[in-house]
Amino acid sequence: MPLRWEIHHAEKLIHIVAEGKVTLKEMEEHFDALVVADVLSYAKLFDATRAEPVYSDDDVMTMGARLSAYTATMPSGPLAVVGLTGKVQVAYKRFVNVSPSKRPAKLFKTEAEARAWLATQARP
Repeated sequence: MPLRWEIHHAEKLIHIVAEGKVTLKEMEEHFDALVVADVLSYAKLFDATRAEPVYSDDDVMTMGARLSAYTATMPSGPLAVVGLTGKVQVAYKRFVNVSPSKRPAKLFKTEAEARAWLATQARP
């Protein structure tokens, strides 16, 4: 599976790891699982260092609509994405631009930098 995640309730943190091709279907399944687990407000550490995002413009708009539905009634925690490839950077920017969430989000080179930043963020 290209996306896997661990929910750390004590830390209110979700550690997500993406490997290989990640499509809209995988992202939708991921968001649905977080909503069902009632952890959307947790901080998210998204390791995309080995990810290959595969999204069309329509996929990005579909994801934006889904996120609008979620964030209309649920707060979303801060997002730290780790990844340096051009595809990851473009996907990150597109995702943040269509997300209606007012949460802080930032792109990092290393997991250590991302964790340090998340530790400074207020959580809903």
